[in-house]
Amino acid sequence: MSTWYALLVVLVAVERLAELVVARRNARWSLARGGVVAGRGHYPWMVALHTGLLFGCLLEVWLADRPFVPALGWPMLVLVLAAQGLRWWCIATLGRQWNTEVIVVPGLPLVARGPYRLAWLRHPNYVAVAVEGAALPLVHTAWLTAAVFTVLNAALMVVRIRCEESLMDRLSAAAASGSRSQEGAPG
Repeated sequence: MSTWYALLVVLVAVERLAELVVARRNARWSLARGGVVAGRGHYPWMVALHTGLLFGCLLEVWLADRPFVPALGWPMLVLVLAAQGLRWWCIATLGRQWNTEVIVVPGLPLVARGPYRLAWLRHPNYVAVAVEGAALPLVHTAWLTAAVFTVLNAALMVVRIRCEESLMDRLSAAAASGSRSQEGAPG
């Protein structure tokens, strides 16, 4: 295994730790403002999958003696870097509303700027995750890790997106019914 590839995977791991620091800070902010948490059942699976991706990248390359193939590796490295850029654009755009957990603060409007202004791309952060999860292993031809992560991540994203959208719909409906009941209240 190339030392530079191991360093790349370690750098991605460090980036994930930085995300967790941001997420914890944002979770405290959201919860202090009445944030509602959902999806705690799938969250440990998500953590395990992302941890497994990093270990899988290293183990498959080492155990299966996967070569670095420049025609595949360099374009995949570009995709990994692009995914990082998209991820941090999402984090910066959502600000304190971004989290690794599903936490929604009632009453806050949906963000419709940055990558979230694109109506055809409702979940740009998950696009970044999917691209990175396929591309990072393929930088060093760890195709089995890329395939397993992609399949498991797709299944997990179905659950997570349903969870997020259900919570946002429920909170929006509650806010709408609350404002309707206020409209008829004597003033």
